[in-house]
Amino acid sequence: MNTIYQTKAVATGGRDGKVVSEDGVLNLDVRVPKSMGGAGGAYTNPEQLFAAGYAACFDSALNHIARLERKKIQSKVTATVGLQMEEATGFNIIVTMDVEITGVEKSVAQELLAKAHATCPYSKAIRNNVEVTLNLVEA
Repeated sequence: MNTIYQTKAVATGGRDGKVVSEDGVLNLDVRVPKSMGGAGGAYTNPEQLFAAGYAACFDSALNHIARLERKKIQSKVTATVGLQMEEATGFNIIVTMDVEITGVEKSVAQELLAKAHATCPYSKAIRNNVEVTLNLVEA
């Protein structure tokens, strides 16, 4: 297999620290959200970063599949990432993907959505390990 891209990010301080990409483009302070007992404020957290990455990757996969099938679409992907606490196993991530697809009939949009989920690298990475709910929503 041929690696076509790779990058690095360094985290220091965990949920009360900093994340920096190797090129410095990503350089963010990370804090525990208020809902988890942190101070809150204008900081990011691992779940926000995951939601942003997954949404962007999924939208790219969706548009790639549409191009392959010669379908002209417009799309918007909203990823909601939750952190759950389970007594037996600890923390779990759950994801809901709300996807708007216009330019094709609903049945075609549903097929594109399923194919995107089958090919998106994020979806493949977490398959059978993270609960993902896919919703085709109206624009």
